[in-house]
Amino acid sequence: MFLDQPAHGDSAQRLFDNDEKYMGWVMNVSKLWAWQPENQQTLFDLLDAVADGFSMRQRAILVAACASTFGDSYCSMAWGGKLAKETDAETAVGVLTGSDTGLTDAEQAMARWARAVAGDPNATTQADVDGLRAVGFSDADIFAMTAFVGLRIAFSTVNDALGAQPDPELRGFSPPQVIAVVDYGRPIGDDESNRGGV
Repeated sequence: MFLDQPAHGDSAQRLFDNDEKYMGWVMNVSKLWAWQPENQQTLFDLLDAVADGFSMRQRAILVAACASTFGDSYCSMAWGGKLAKETDAETAVGVLTGSDTGLTDAEQAMARWARAVAGDPNATTQADVDGLRAVGFSDADIFAMTAFVGLRIAFSTVNDALGAQPDPELRGFSPPQVIAVVDYGRPIGDDESNRGGV
């Protein structure tokens, strides 16, 4: 990463402990957000509130679709892995590459919308929104998924701009097929590269 590792207190340690609990290692993004751990928690709380009512599978589809469009390798690998756990590797690869193999019609519409928001939000149309309605999404759902994608892009922008490299541990977390198709953004780390202590 491009910034030095800050001295961290209790709030940052909670980020690291949470990573250890749920991922098994301290993620590079958490080391970066140790500069403002309270604000990372505020952002994550907002993301959870905005996406309330969406399943983990749906959230993973939205993040994988927007991250791959945005060119964020870190979230593509991490959330591609989460999506593979909710579905399978083929489905996760399909969302990351845009084929959307294994998704329902409603999920395909979600993925298309996430790509539209991440790719060129000024190019969206009334027809795009009507397409989401046609597969059963309410206007409240559409607002929620749009806000969720927008906030995920903001998070990715900070991480990518400041050089957060995908953790080498993602090779064991995400299927190799997922890692292989992420050929954009920052490369995955090698063992101890970009791994300052915490």
